[in-house]
Amino acid sequence: MCLNSLQRQTYPHVEVIVVDNGSRDDSLDVLARYPGVRTLALGENRGFTGACNAGFRAAQGNIQVLLNNDTEVDPSWLEAIAAAFDGHPEVGLVASKMLLFDQRDTFHTAGDYVTPDGLAHNRGVWQQDEGQYDQAVYVFSACGGSAAYRKTMLDATGLLDDDFFFSFEDVDLAWRAQLAGWRCLYEPRAIVYHKLKASGGGVTASFHDGRNRIYTLVKDYPADLWRIHWRAVLGAQLKLAWEALRLWRGAAARATLRGLLAGVAGIPKMRRKRRAIQAARRVDAAYLEKLMSPPYAIPV
Repeated sequence: MCLNSLQRQTYPHVEVIVVDNGSRDDSLDVLARYPGVRTLALGENRGFTGACNAGFRAAQGNIQVLLNNDTEVDPSWLEAIAAAFDGHPEVGLVASKMLLFDQRDTFHTAGDYVTPDGLAHNRGVWQQDEGQYDQAVYVFSACGGSAAYRKTMLDATGLLDDDFFFSFEDVDLAWRAQLAGWRCLYEPRAIVYHKLKASGGGVTASFHDGRNRIYTLVKDYPADLWRIHWRAVLGAQLKLAWEALRLWRGAAARATLRGLLAGVAGIPKMRRKRRAIQAARRVDAAYLEKLMSPPYAIPV
């Protein structure tokens, strides 16, 4: 599905790297059947961040793209991404138009956004595609399932944070990029079909969601926005904790609680990372608040 659609791309300069995270099935044998695909076998599970970072370091291109293995892309997907970067030198990351694999008229995301309470969301999620997201606009973040990055931006901001392992790593990277002055462009011509949770999720995701929300707030959320929105930020985290406590008999709820505790325990480490991120900030609060308010997009 994924590799077959990459082989049909209209863009001529494509380097395909598949990072194998210590699989124990026949994945490596299957990959050997695809000519032109380079496989990096890590021999262990380094998480989403570790696998993607290995791919970033191995890639040669000036544009580097993450793509989940549970996706299928339109033949002109990479061509649209390349054109978006070529036409917008201020853009460091490009978000695709992601639709559901099994309901191809329904959105997964038209670029991601963060609300003032610090929570991340998918723009347009579950909405039927009626042309409402057919304009290229600046958004906050690109979903890591199909995120494209300018290499010069990654050289400046750093790669995905391996301490995140899985979940919110794309939002963390978007925060670093936005604070440093890079823009994220949603490109509606770059179309991806995503089969949700076909290769991840469950209880493990609940733990990492709970922990990494706190990691992101401590690392990235600016002090001037904290002063304005601290009640909403803390209220959102308390609401998540209360909901998990209320449902504590469920495995996912218990995993969320463990994640929240792990996030609190990791605050000192994240505060050390915060210093460099905030020192690199080049944008004001008004710009960030515009991205974090309806319609969660800024015209190009």
